[in-house]
Amino acid sequence: MFNVLPQSLKTGVVTTSYPATPPEVSPLARGRPEIDWAAWKDARPATAICPTGAIAFQDGIGGRRVQLDLAQCIFCGLCAEVDPAIRMTNVCECAASHRTDLVTAADYSLNSDGTHDRLISPPSGPGTTPGRQASAAEDAVEALGLEIRAQVAKMLGRSLHIREVDAGSCNGCEIEIVGLNSPIYDLERFGMHFVASPRHADMLLVTGPVTRNMELALRKTYDAMPAPRLVVAVGACGCSGGIFGVNYATRGAVDVVVPVDVYIPGCPPNPHALLHGILLAVGRLPKGR
Repeated sequence: MFNVLPQSLKTGVVTTSYPATPPEVSPLARGRPEIDWAAWKDARPATAICPTGAIAFQDGIGGRRVQLDLAQCIFCGLCAEVDPAIRMTNVCECAASHRTDLVTAADYSLNSDGTHDRLISPPSGPGTTPGRQASAAEDAVEALGLEIRAQVAKMLGRSLHIREVDAGSCNGCEIEIVGLNSPIYDLERFGMHFVASPRHADMLLVTGPVTRNMELALRKTYDAMPAPRLVVAVGACGCSGGIFGVNYATRGAVDVVVPVDVYIPGCPPNPHALLHGILLAVGRLPKGR
């Protein structure tokens, strides 16, 4: 032990200052794909090679709608290998409060051979589908959701107890979650702790597609949590079912079984991405980030 102390003093503080500063991510790390929508000549090769259907298109009369769904994307990079208009970035702050905010879409006119002629309606912003209009009822639900989120943030802003549930994960997300407790990311500096019992938890962190064998356990865990409670779906599997989808063994996304407050894409999302999603859930990200 006495040999460890001098080495610790020599090493100094290793904890990241995130979120006060941008995430310290290696340029070699693989984050979300980025599409040059204006220069995209043909969505078919990327759609054909995408293993989860994250890139998809639908042809109509005189045009094609193409979309990128980050909730389904596993950041594998296969699309970038077959299409020069797509490149992989190291951007990991992709968490969103609404499933639809992870979808970006655009419309193209087509040439006779099926390639893109020109971009008709570019995406209005990252993760948004152009042309989406909310009804009065949707606006009311949105306002209520924001009010509830503000109350939850007020009550849990300085302390948060997290119960993690593996609903059918490959354990990739769990490895990244364990990293949150390391000296580098140090989740406890935010007053956040992992707990063993859902009765002590404020937040449910769910990984993996929800297997049919774990569906009842997940529901019971959620029901055992005191209100107010938050649910965060982790990884492509938690957000959409990922590579597993819906089949004889899995129900798919977490929100099929319990309501979800924040979605964290990735396969697996790194600790910075996890921190971004957790802090987003409790409203503790610095303004402007």
